[in-house]
Amino acid sequence: MRVTLAVDAGNGDSAGASDDLYQWLRQDPDLRVFVRRETPAAPTDGAMGALGELIALLLAPGGPTTALGAAVVMWLQNRRGNQTVTIIRPDGTQVVVSSEKVRGLTAEGTSELAERVAAALGQERNPQGIRNTAEDDGRVGPSREAG
Repeated sequence: MRVTLAVDAGNGDSAGASDDLYQWLRQDPDLRVFVRRETPAAPTDGAMGALGELIALLLAPGGPTTALGAAVVMWLQNRRGNQTVTIIRPDGTQVVVSSEKVRGLTAEGTSELAERVAAALGQERNPQGIRNTAEDDGRVGPSREAG
């Protein structure tokens, strides 16, 4: 399974935040062999602009989704300012994790959120066009896809 991560930094330095997350993931022995940099496609007409650099992971079915969830949550906990990481599955499902409230999570809360992110990555897409969103306070719930 190929998943893509996009970082939105509240301070406007999404490229720097993306590079920092890339380096963070490369330090994880369970993930380093799966992590690749990817240049996003040019924006479509009328779009505000291209996303910053993307991070792609090629995970085997049943691969280290828990390690990915844990790495993203831990990275967000160690960042200053507001950051959002959007993990995009091959079918377009998005799992969004934000730093706004994860900094204050206990070890148990961090582990639970990482497991919820991993579970959301492993779920099949809902046929009604609903995506799973791992919110910044540890809840995973439905969110309508745009478009």
